[in-house]
Amino acid sequence: MTALVAVPVLLPLLAAGLSLALGRFADVQRAIGLVVLGWIIVNAVILLLVADRTGPIVLQLGDWAAPAGISLVADRLSSLLLLVSALVTFAVLVYSIGQRITDYGRGVSSTTFHPMYLVLCSGVSLAYLTGDLFNLFVAFELMLSSSYVLITRRSTAERIRAGMTYVIVSLVSSLLFITMIALVYASTGTVNMADLGVKVAALPEGLQTALGLLVVIVFGVKSAMVPLHFWLPDSYPTAPAPVTAVFAGLLTKVGVYALIRTQTLVFTHEASWYLMLGIALTTMIIGALGALAQNDLNRMLSFLLVSHIGYMLFGLGVYDGAGLTGVILYVVHHITVQATLFLVSGLITRHTGTVALSRMGGLSKAAPLIAVLFAVPALTLAGVPPFSGFIAKLALLQAGVNAGTWAAYVVTGGAVLTSLLTLYAMARVWTRAFWGQVKAPEGDPDPQDELVVGTGTTSKPMVLATGVLVAASVMIAVLAGPLADVSARAAEDLMHGEAYRTAVLGGGSGG
Repeated sequence: MTALVAVPVLLPLLAAGLSLALGRFADVQRAIGLVVLGWIIVNAVILLLVADRTGPIVLQLGDWAAPAGISLVADRLSSLLLLVSALVTFAVLVYSIGQRITDYGRGVSSTTFHPMYLVLCSGVSLAYLTGDLFNLFVAFELMLSSSYVLITRRSTAERIRAGMTYVIVSLVSSLLFITMIALVYASTGTVNMADLGVKVAALPEGLQTALGLLVVIVFGVKSAMVPLHFWLPDSYPTAPAPVTAVFAGLLTKVGVYALIRTQTLVFTHEASWYLMLGIALTTMIIGALGALAQNDLNRMLSFLLVSHIGYMLFGLGVYDGAGLTGVILYVVHHITVQATLFLVSGLITRHTGTVALSRMGGLSKAAPLIAVLFAVPALTLAGVPPFSGFIAKLALLQAGVNAGTWAAYVVTGGAVLTSLLTLYAMARVWTRAFWGQVKAPEGDPDPQDELVVGTGTTSKPMVLATGVLVAASVMIAVLAGPLADVSARAAEDLMHGEAYRTAVLGGGSGG
């Protein structure tokens, strides 16, 4: 069973090499990607069931015992996020194949999309499963290297500019990350997170605070919390819809996951975390106001992405079992719905030939299916009942009220205001893009362009993949009871890390 923990990391890397070697065979590349991601879904289901029943599953690589060796750990939280992420990456790959961006450049050389996409999936899996800070750094570097290739594959001046912003900010955060690891190792003699949970507590209080703040800054950049969010709205909107979808759905959530993991397992807090509550409120409000100022659909969705990171920080700031349960529910919901909205944006662009809301119109009549595919995740993101966004937000609001502090009350009010602003932003998109008269796209579409925008047609795989994610977001609401139970148990694991530490430092799996 422990060998299954390595599969989501190693299998995509091996498949990426095979896909690169067989790059001139399009059907083979597609089959490799779909089969690998399909198996990761099955693998994640098994890991989640076993971890929920028996406790964390630990693989000590090379049979070197922790804390000296490399540990891969699948507990309730990491297995759940691995499963949701695998479902999203599978659906996005289907969409990408339908949109034909996977074949861009195939006429002159083998395409790099499939290998880089698989490397990205491996990096995401490693981030969830690693048990030490250094391999968490390796995971982020895998994601950075592959995402930079994906974001700049169709090399326009705008895309290169956006890619440079993305990579420069990522490299700076990576320098801070490796510096933080060096300081932690110099202070404690270990980078294993289970071991750090014991040794950091023995450090002087001032040193603990300094290291904890450095961790917040590093993962704050990765997760795009305000004021460290400036790079995201300029980077994500320039990429093709499926690339942006997987970035928005996964990469920022990996940063949030790393923040949650380190701030519960390594750096603990005894009560509500006022600094994080303040950051959460600022992130929610500034992101929502930024979204309302946008005419570009993708930039608006990018600002909403930033805004809703604040909800996850809110639950972490409350810092109790109820707050962390709400965080987990919100991350699961948001991975799915944010990726879906960017895929729908790609469908809209395919019909209209533009991302400018002022140049759209009449899609409810011209493309009623797209109207439905947009309406469901839009209402979900805004937190309208009975969708999954409402359930996750309700859990966070209840945690904020039950915390009983003035700061939690203020952020709870800010969360309600942000939901209303999100609903208003979604209503603006609906009235501009779906109501009114159909507007002809400006210019003639290029049939050789892999985006094939402005043609008024969409391929069946694109619509199917988007529909599957829409259905997945609905199922999250339908299965809210069991999902909330698993999330509550995962939150309890985070608040009391003994099971994690015992499994890792004991060199085996167990409850």
